[in-house]
Amino acid sequence: MENHNHILKELELKATPKRLAILDVLSCASTYLSPEEVWKRLKERFSTVGLPTVYRNLEELADGGVIFKVIHPDRKLYYFFCDNRKHHHHFICTSCKRVDDLNFCAYKELEKEVSQTLNGTISSHIMQVFGICRHCTPVKEAK
Repeated sequence: MENHNHILKELELKATPKRLAILDVLSCASTYLSPEEVWKRLKERFSTVGLPTVYRNLEELADGGVIFKVIHPDRKLYYFFCDNRKHHHHFICTSCKRVDDLNFCAYKELEKEVSQTLNGTISSHIMQVFGICRHCTPVKEAK
């Protein structure tokens, strides 16, 4: 179990047992989790934790950049703990829920396109790439 007190201190959030437990649940998971999955895992430790508390804390942690939201094609929201603090994006496997870092960003190209084509400016961006990871892709046999 990792000590996440320093993360909460950086975000100027009180290190409550439930916040620490949420970070622990997400950092120990190898895949993204729904708020309900986080809540079910927390109920094993805290009998009185409510789903609204979990949602509120997940949002605070996501706003602070400690965890990231997976805006899934199934139109549901999931969360994933990523300890990579550098600007990057993610490849998300829709089969096994695995999340991998993509050290690629087309922001400069997008910024140029928006500026030149639309005469606009970008205030933020989110890029998530969904597909099937190498572990879930069937191996093609050589003929």
